[in-house]
Amino acid sequence: MCMGLVSLEQIVCGRNIRLLAGSDPCSVLNSKKCDLLKFPTLLSHISDLIHRVHLRGSFLVTRAAWNHMKNQKFGRIIMTTSAAGIYGNFGQANYSAAKLGMLGLANTLAIEGRKYNIYCNTIAPVAGSRLTETVMPPDLVASLKPEYVAPLVLWLCHEQCQENGGLFEVGAGWIGKLRWERTHGHTVRQKNKPMTPEAVRDHWDKICDFNQVTKPVGIQGESYCGRDTAVLSQVESETEVGANPTASMATSDSGINPVIGQKMPPSTFTFDHTHCILYALGVGMSTKDPDHLRFLYEGDQDFSCLPTFGVIPSQSVLMDGGLSSVPGLNIDLTQVLHGEQYLELYKPLPTSGKLVSEASIADILDKGSGAVLLLDVNTYSGNELVCFNQFSVFVVGAGGFGGKRTSEKAKSPVPPPKRAPDFVAIDSTTKDQAALYRLSGDWNPLHIDPSFAAMGGFKTPILHGLCSFGFAARHVLKHFADNDPSRFKAIKVRFVKPVFPGQSLQTEMWKEGNRVHLQCKVQETDAIVLAGAYVDLHGPSEASPESPTQGSGLHSELVFAEISRRIKEMGAELVKKVNAVFGWEITKDGKTAAQWTIDLKNGAGSLQRGSYSGAADVTFTVSDEDFMEVVQGKLNPQKAFFSGKLKVKGNIMLSQKLEVILKDYAKL
Repeated sequence: MCMGLVSLEQIVCGRNIRLLAGSDPCSVLNSKKCDLLKFPTLLSHISDLIHRVHLRGSFLVTRAAWNHMKNQKFGRIIMTTSAAGIYGNFGQANYSAAKLGMLGLANTLAIEGRKYNIYCNTIAPVAGSRLTETVMPPDLVASLKPEYVAPLVLWLCHEQCQENGGLFEVGAGWIGKLRWERTHGHTVRQKNKPMTPEAVRDHWDKICDFNQVTKPVGIQGESYCGRDTAVLSQVESETEVGANPTASMATSDSGINPVIGQKMPPSTFTFDHTHCILYALGVGMSTKDPDHLRFLYEGDQDFSCLPTFGVIPSQSVLMDGGLSSVPGLNIDLTQVLHGEQYLELYKPLPTSGKLVSEASIADILDKGSGAVLLLDVNTYSGNELVCFNQFSVFVVGAGGFGGKRTSEKAKSPVPPPKRAPDFVAIDSTTKDQAALYRLSGDWNPLHIDPSFAAMGGFKTPILHGLCSFGFAARHVLKHFADNDPSRFKAIKVRFVKPVFPGQSLQTEMWKEGNRVHLQCKVQETDAIVLAGAYVDLHGPSEASPESPTQGSGLHSELVFAEISRRIKEMGAELVKKVNAVFGWEITKDGKTAAQWTIDLKNGAGSLQRGSYSGAADVTFTVSDEDFMEVVQGKLNPQKAFFSGKLKVKGNIMLSQKLEVILKDYAKL
């Protein structure tokens, strides 16, 4: 559909050419009544106008709305392209270029907006209108009502719709989604030989063979490091010239994938206490916490290796190119995502020695948009099985081969209970967290190289998923197993979203028997990064979370986490209203279990765990149970004070100012 014909008509009328309202300027200019050679300036005006209305107009409107959408963390953008832009159309070069440009704009907005909950999709509608009623039969125009397009637009704009970066044709009540396909192609270059046009000619049929296709979903890694790296590796190793560098998951004639059960070459991992200590530092342990010394100091009488170190020797099988050694499994490694991880220990890990890991492909699942590989890795010390890992690896664009969607061999994630967490731990990563963690063996430049991260669509390098995994596991180990690695049995997590170094990780935990359910969030954004996760512990079941006992966690942890969020959201405003420092001593069974400082006097305000370095204006001492009763409005603070449940030291009148951060009980 052409837009902006009023302005166009004014331009054309000045040259004694009259366009009928609703007509297509391109068709008129290509008619016998118009000689384009006589009107080069007119043609330039028309092309510029078409681009200004469609492409630049869409850009300017989006730019005006973008920051508002970012601030509210929600936005839905619909671009309107055309079949002429997707497929091309005779006589509409300017219009087709503008319309396809809108699709390119939409695809980039979908990538850039994803982290702000801004989704962008594109539609190519066919609808009857004043522009088409003169060229279509009346009954056809009637069947192409705009009402048959609008419902798709409304759904794409709905907050429940998670579609992003999609392209849809729509009209007359029919809707279809479009996507790109790519042949497996053919490598026509050989080592130490020139690449010639004759080689291209001779392999043209293979280059254009769509009998087997892949479905690329993004530019990340496609041009610079993915396909090209595979091709270079293929050329250098002088493998068959026609070998396919992309994923292939086809099954055999019997219907059983011949890749399943295939084993990779064993990998040997030799380590000593420095590797254990380096890993512990990589997952956030610090000498600031005395409990961490047993994992950081080889001279400690209880020196131990963190249980989650068990992923390090096992992943060396994959890092050493194990997947590429499997016959019949051709994978573009840049299209591989780490989906889930399961680790089970059969005995505490040694702090030094030699471990041998043996990996095999347990199953392959067809998820449509991609394939999932289940990789089982057994790690041995001598003949003794030490630990088992299952890597769930998602291969983008490798699905659609007709395989099964689920497997009984998969260790499944488990959702947490539908109640408030029993304990919440908040831990800050450092700006150098990824740089430190990668020294344990994951050398992917995505976690250190800004230019490589940018190719993946990230503004900065991201933290390793297994680093967040380590943070969460040690939170459980500390709060529910007294940092005793012998109590640790297994952990399962599903990786959801990336974490950027410097962000804070908030681990929410629910204890049920010997299983601790958990989910991990980025505190600054409230985005869940680890989901469906749990840690299984050895040992007898403790009391239920509804009535926690010593060591089972503090309910008040979650309240202080919410207070921290409120301070970050309106800190300067709170400092202006309150101008005081509050200290909290939370007790359990008559003993101090936690200390907190709410500083609403300095800077933009802050919440820190521990006592205040100076003198707090007022300090409160209250049990964990009574604190929860107060903040939920079930226990009047004055009654708690006079009954001795709430002790106050300092300027008691300042306690009234706490209402500004403790109100809205439901959210607390």
